[in-house]
Amino acid sequence: MLDLEAYKLSFLEYMEAQVPKKEPRNLYEPIEYILGLGGKRLRPVLVLMSADIFGGGREKAMNAALAIEIFHNFSLVHDDIMDDAPLRRGQQTVHEKWNINTGILSGDAMLINAYQLFENYPAEHFKPLAELFTKTAIEVCEGQQYDVDFEERDDVTIEEYLKMIEYKTAVLVGAALKMGAIVSDVSQSVQSEIYEFGRLLGIAFQIQDDYLDTFGEQAVFGKQIGGDIIENKKTYLYLKALELADQSSADQLKHLYTISPENSSSKIETAKQIFEDSGAGKATTAKIKEYTEMAFERLEDIEVSQKGKDFLIQFGTNLMNRKM
Repeated sequence: MLDLEAYKLSFLEYMEAQVPKKEPRNLYEPIEYILGLGGKRLRPVLVLMSADIFGGGREKAMNAALAIEIFHNFSLVHDDIMDDAPLRRGQQTVHEKWNINTGILSGDAMLINAYQLFENYPAEHFKPLAELFTKTAIEVCEGQQYDVDFEERDDVTIEEYLKMIEYKTAVLVGAALKMGAIVSDVSQSVQSEIYEFGRLLGIAFQIQDDYLDTFGEQAVFGKQIGGDIIENKKTYLYLKALELADQSSADQLKHLYTISPENSSSKIETAKQIFEDSGAGKATTAKIKEYTEMAFERLEDIEVSQKGKDFLIQFGTNLMNRKM
């Protein structure tokens, strides 16, 4: 049965059983805390969904799904420390609730635990899973470094931005789908195609996330609207506006991204107006659609049932049109 909510519920049940209370509590309690904060659980659901679509069955994919989810949350713990973020999913971040040292050490333990989960697989699955995980983990770190570097630069290009979100976000989506394919023993070519589907969809997902940060509804999106503008993040919207706006508007936008005014609402509204007037808003939604359609093209010749293919297309369409 291809049911996203069913995948999520079965994963949460498995995760709860596999993350027991352990000692020392100051190491493991923060891990239990961050894993219990909720979230979309998109990545583990993709692992299970892929395994079902390719005939391996979700049960075989549970440890890989848990590894992906633990790794993703490990990256959030350390990202929050780097950003000095007070909240995660509406609750205190780990380093705020405990302290920075605890956040670092518990995060390190999560990374090791994620890798350890692949030991539950036979050799023919362990090696490709571990290799994929290692490659993906270092790419996520590289993406995070690019993101940090961009904060200090005023010459970031759209191509550089797309590479950054590919590494920071999209490769993990691709890896999740490929892991489900690996444990299902499909061919290398199918593994590569489903990875590319996920990678392209992951890029569309992140551009959509950036778009919703500016043009979404706060009650639906679940985060403060305009947060990227306040933090001067050089998103696709911002970079496209610099490309399309007249010189006066582009200069004004650049200036806005060098200041942190007390009246952040004024900064947000001015930037949003430039995004709209320049056509950057429409160009961004067009780019989301472009990457989603490129992802769909990777499914055309893939060896999978029509039911599975239709489900993946519906999944991608829903991501492209999401409001949160």
